[in-house]
Amino acid sequence: MPLSKDKVIVTCALTGVLAKRDQCPYLPYSPVEIGEEARRAYEAGAAVVHIHGREPDSGDQTWSADIYGQIKEEVRKRSPIIVNFSTGGFNMGVESEEEKKERLAYVWKTRPEMAALNMGSMNYAKYSEKRKGFVFDFVFPNPFSDILLATDAMREGGVKPELECFDLGHVHNAEPLLQMGALKGPLQYSFILGVLGGIAPTAENLLAMARQIRPEDTWEVIGISRVQWKLVAAALVLGGNIRVGLEDNFYLDPAGKEMAKGNGPLVEKAVRLARDIGREPMSPDEARAALGIGQAW
Repeated sequence: MPLSKDKVIVTCALTGVLAKRDQCPYLPYSPVEIGEEARRAYEAGAAVVHIHGREPDSGDQTWSADIYGQIKEEVRKRSPIIVNFSTGGFNMGVESEEEKKERLAYVWKTRPEMAALNMGSMNYAKYSEKRKGFVFDFVFPNPFSDILLATDAMREGGVKPELECFDLGHVHNAEPLLQMGALKGPLQYSFILGVLGGIAPTAENLLAMARQIRPEDTWEVIGISRVQWKLVAAALVLGGNIRVGLEDNFYLDPAGKEMAKGNGPLVEKAVRLARDIGREPMSPDEARAALGIGQAW
């Protein structure tokens, strides 16, 4: 259902896959650590946590259904927050459809309430002005055939997709999937701004993306790195939802000088910003109703 303008869903992305503890010592790796960070995010005002599975010791990305199951269990022990698992990169480094399906098995086996669905392919890079070179640089492939593999896994598990859009064209990629029955409304979009190769991180671009979706659908902004707080402020004014967390940005200040000591302080700041303009963070149950979680597929 459409959101009330005086309410906002705050999501916290607890731990991505690209950053390691030598960059930020507060990143959680193990299921217990992730469960604790989810609790802190909930207590600070988040209604949703977005989670990438990691190997407990190394922090490397994992597709293990056992580890994802442990993560869900540890989160559930500590809070009623909505669990959103990532599927990003499930098709990278493997060729066959069977291998891709095997990687996605954790989605229907563990049945999180939501899962991220990347909506298009793109160059994905990070450039260092200091080094005058790229920190990383690769192609992030998400053809429709792979998107449909992910929607199949989500439908089998009764999981609501969260449509992650890195550019304006990605928003429109939902239309054929709706016609095919691979997606069912109301849709939840995440507009990701600040990744080199995707749309530039400006309030004008955010507004352009928000104008593309249907009135019954919902959206949030995901601002990457130091532009995050400006984009959070813009989304709050525009009536959208917001995401923060150590996956997206380590710092409490736009200058990148004050590193957050965990995910909780990032959520606390986001909640303060929301309340300063008269928007109260939703509880997990309010967010479930607003997002249409639990609907029949």
